[in-house]
Amino acid sequence: MNSEPFVIERLYNASPARVWKAITDKDEMKQWYFSLADFKPEVGFEFSFEGNDNGKIFVHLCRVTEVIAEKKLAYSWTYKEFEGYSEVSFELFAEGAGTRLKLTHTGLETFPKNNPSFARESFAKGWTFIVGQSLPEFLEKA
Repeated sequence: MNSEPFVIERLYNASPARVWKAITDKDEMKQWYFSLADFKPEVGFEFSFEGNDNGKIFVHLCRVTEVIAEKKLAYSWTYKEFEGYSEVSFELFAEGAGTRLKLTHTGLETFPKNNPSFARESFAKGWTFIVGQSLPEFLEKA
């Protein structure tokens, strides 16, 4: 069992303020991330959304756990009807005129082992697409 967190970093040609808006504004999030009914970067704020993995719908249940404006956003990441608890954090670092984003997803080993949707490789594929392709494409056109 691999209990190491999944970590991915990317550099964007956008200011930390711009990237922060993209990861905390529900109208922007729905263009590159998931469609959320509501989102507030406030500790304790709870939100949910549906994710699709090969035709299977998974309801994600999340609660904001840490907010440092324009620097860090973290929230719990659990699933309705499945055991396990994980946490996702987005950390932003100014680098020149751009921003380095470090995404860390801890607790992946707590999800059901017999479901391929919860395999570490599945999360790696999803996060690599989200922060490596979807978010930068959104930032470039914004």
